[in-house]
Amino acid sequence: MNGKIPEEMIEQIRSQVDIVDVISDYMQLTKKGRNWFGLCPFHGENTPSFSVSQDKQIFHCFGCSAGGNAITFVMDMENIPFPNAVAKLGERIGIHLDIQNDSINNSSQSYSKKEEKMIEAHEFAAEFYHHLLMNTEDGEQALNYLLKRGFTKDHIETNGIGWSLPAWDTLSVLLKRKGFTLEEMAECGLIIHKESDHTYFDRFRGRVMFPIRDENGKVIAFSGRIIDSRDEAKYLNSPESPIFHKSQILFNLDKARTSIRKQRQVILMEGFMDVLAANQAGVYNAVATMGTSLTQQHITKLKRLSEQIIICYDGDNAGWDAAKRAAEMLYAESLKVDIAVLPEKLDPDEYIRKYNAESFIKQILEKPHAYIAFMMMYARRNKNFQFENDVLQYIQEVLEQLVGRSSPIERDLYIKQLSNETNISEEAIYAQFRKLDGNNAKNFKRTEQRNQPLTIELHQPKTLTATDRAERLLLSHMLFDLEIVTTILKSEDTQPFARDEYRAVFVRLIGFYEEHQTADYQRFLEMIDDPALRKLVMEAALVDRDPDHAQAEIADCLRHLKKHRIEEQIKKLQHDSQEAEKMHEHKRALEMVQQIIQLRKSLSAI
Repeated sequence: MNGKIPEEMIEQIRSQVDIVDVISDYMQLTKKGRNWFGLCPFHGENTPSFSVSQDKQIFHCFGCSAGGNAITFVMDMENIPFPNAVAKLGERIGIHLDIQNDSINNSSQSYSKKEEKMIEAHEFAAEFYHHLLMNTEDGEQALNYLLKRGFTKDHIETNGIGWSLPAWDTLSVLLKRKGFTLEEMAECGLIIHKESDHTYFDRFRGRVMFPIRDENGKVIAFSGRIIDSRDEAKYLNSPESPIFHKSQILFNLDKARTSIRKQRQVILMEGFMDVLAANQAGVYNAVATMGTSLTQQHITKLKRLSEQIIICYDGDNAGWDAAKRAAEMLYAESLKVDIAVLPEKLDPDEYIRKYNAESFIKQILEKPHAYIAFMMMYARRNKNFQFENDVLQYIQEVLEQLVGRSSPIERDLYIKQLSNETNISEEAIYAQFRKLDGNNAKNFKRTEQRNQPLTIELHQPKTLTATDRAERLLLSHMLFDLEIVTTILKSEDTQPFARDEYRAVFVRLIGFYEEHQTADYQRFLEMIDDPALRKLVMEAALVDRDPDHAQAEIADCLRHLKKHRIEEQIKKLQHDSQEAEKMHEHKRALEMVQQIIQLRKSLSAI
């Protein structure tokens, strides 16, 4: 579509999409009363302060003040401009808009121009590799390998799997021909710079290529697997780069989001091949870390998607250790964590190929172990209960898990199990538990007292000044009544606001009313590119106004803001006058004093 999207089409899309459905594709929402709540995706938090009103079709975060409608939410979440967000939402209701954009969807906020070119190059490379696999003789061996591994052609197409030629510089030559800067292509990991002769060669050669996408579906890296027994690593991954950070990426999140929303559960795996195998088995709510331990950034993303996580890591010793670390981190964030344990030291991919998809779902995923049950299994490993030290250590490790985090029923259940396993009486184990619990309570109280002043300081809400309230209320009236703006523009004081950000919003609002001739704060929100200014508008839109006494409220706001501006002028003149005195510019200082006197007279007349 060339030119602007017709206003009636924007209104049709906005009115037909449901904001709860849209936002639920990106995060978990829970209904409480009339509204829906979740963890804000725009700032880190542990207590949901992000509210969605289905009646008003708006969202608002009470923590960071982010707010808007379905269109602005998609703009901010995917870092795309207004037309692209409208087009994306239009697809949900069967309206196709052919937006003229570049291959990376104009993602100007999330990535710099340089990083955009890197993503464009990765998208090009992915298409090239996929073409080689599916349509050339060079890719036949790799395609047959994948088909023997259980991949279907549909699955290969869906995931954009490809093949890199064994030649040293095939991609390098193509990238240069396409106009990409080879230095940048080396920086993002597609090719390698050979310092000895300053030439470039392909990083991936003779490998099955698995694209790695960010949560918006853009290719940002690759993992390449060899298919013959060369003396090389089985997998070769893209290095960390300006567009690829392992600590932040969850493989398959772009595709799994819808299934996670429906099932209200995430399957967390260690490797991308496990996720692909799970997809083949009919499990579509699986994601994986990219060759790194679980990080806080990963957890933040998981918390927004679901409160229920099933960890399904490898069944070997390293997998058990990694599952324990991940479970502890997730449990500490108050998530419901279960652990699916694989037998025979198998990984999920191996298990599915050995025992089939149905067994994986029925025997593994549908029968996970609760957090504390898994911790007991972990503590019991490599211990011999014929040795007293092993018995005591096992009991101690399990009780440490129960202290401060288990319900009375869980304590009773697991202490009874401990007693049966170790032949130590329940009374003795309970006595040890109470001792640990008492020490934990004392430590918690000391920590709480030590941290209390900081906690109070951090959670104090921002106190609004009278000027803040006046600007917010005045803008609120302006958002709902065009005539107020018209009246102010005809007055002597055509710029009533004190702060620069409000002045910026006011200028945009004047332009909006010149074009639209009607009040519509949601449409106005969509036309503001700056998220900080959108927050300001949303805060003003939610202010309680008194329509019956609107003129009196507006007059009070204008009066206060005029006084504030004059007071600020006086402060500046006083400062400048003092500086002039220091420089012995007495005539200039006297002129400023006279200006101050006049301003004070005008102030008393307001």
